[in-house]
Amino acid sequence: MSAAEMRGPGRAGPAAPPAPADRLDPAARPYVDAMAARFPDLGGAVTDAVEARRVLAAGAAGKDARPGPPPAVGAVLDREVPGFAGAPPVPVRIYRPDPRRWPGPRPTVVYCHGGGWVLCDLDSHDTLVRELCRASGAVFVSVDYRRAPEARFPAAALDAFAALRWAGGHLAELGGDPAALVVAGDSAGANLAAASLLLARDHGGPAVALQLLLYPVLDAGQDTESYRLDGSGYFLTAAHMRWFWEQYLGPGGDGRDPLASPLAADLSGLPPAHVLVAGCDPLRDEGETYHYRLIDSGVLSALDGHPGMCHGFLALADVLPPARRALEKLGGVIASTLTDGKNSGREGGSAG
Repeated sequence: MSAAEMRGPGRAGPAAPPAPADRLDPAARPYVDAMAARFPDLGGAVTDAVEARRVLAAGAAGKDARPGPPPAVGAVLDREVPGFAGAPPVPVRIYRPDPRRWPGPRPTVVYCHGGGWVLCDLDSHDTLVRELCRASGAVFVSVDYRRAPEARFPAAALDAFAALRWAGGHLAELGGDPAALVVAGDSAGANLAAASLLLARDHGGPAVALQLLLYPVLDAGQDTESYRLDGSGYFLTAAHMRWFWEQYLGPGGDGRDPLASPLAADLSGLPPAHVLVAGCDPLRDEGETYHYRLIDSGVLSALDGHPGMCHGFLALADVLPPARRALEKLGGVIASTLTDGKNSGREGGSAG
């Protein structure tokens, strides 16, 4: 889910059971309520993807609305890279760190934005990617993958892999350390990041030092305790996720496919992971389960939990100190691949 989307009587029925105690950090509650008020009622009043994007943009939640100039980086370039197996070219936005602060070869991060495979774009996540670029000193390749329902599964996953394969073959051009290629994403973008790694493992690379998954979507089953406990009241809802999965998979789509639900995949041979989860998020359990499944598969993984935060909380780094600290920590995790990142599998990367 995006940085920017964080910025949206009928007849009485039977009495509802008491709501669970609010576990959200009290400092975050006003921002979460404001975001929810501006977000489209997906699967309710809003069922069409084009309309959902219009509502999001009208509420100033679909674009970066941060006042003033964006966080400064060294350089920004939009371009296209070849698609996978005859697919259309994939637009990407390349962010380079300030070379005066970050000289020499740097990590290269292929980043997939969130938005439920339907919403958001390069612009909605521009501030978050800039902030991560500044915190890590890494080159970022932000991927403008095809969105659902116009292009359903697996189009977005194939676009993510195409961008990863291109970046892996152009590290010298990008100014990247050949041992420090990172795959990252938030929410549905983290799903695509994980899928691209499965494709890279099974199609000859490239080798990746680290996977960085931020509040990831990893299981189409949508049947976990966190869905039941945190499926409403914390911005991202279970109803939103049902609608997103319907758009992405389409009629008859198989959510059990490992490229759709990486939790269903064989995870052996993947790069080390850093998995960030929020305590008040319906997706929390699948992120935690992925972390433990990686460990059971012989893959190094670190679980980065934030109990009082909601889905997408990194977008609040300007106003919430816990979000700022989390973002700075992620920068250090990415930067650590310069010394620790070697290649995919058990021996490379940093999951710290």
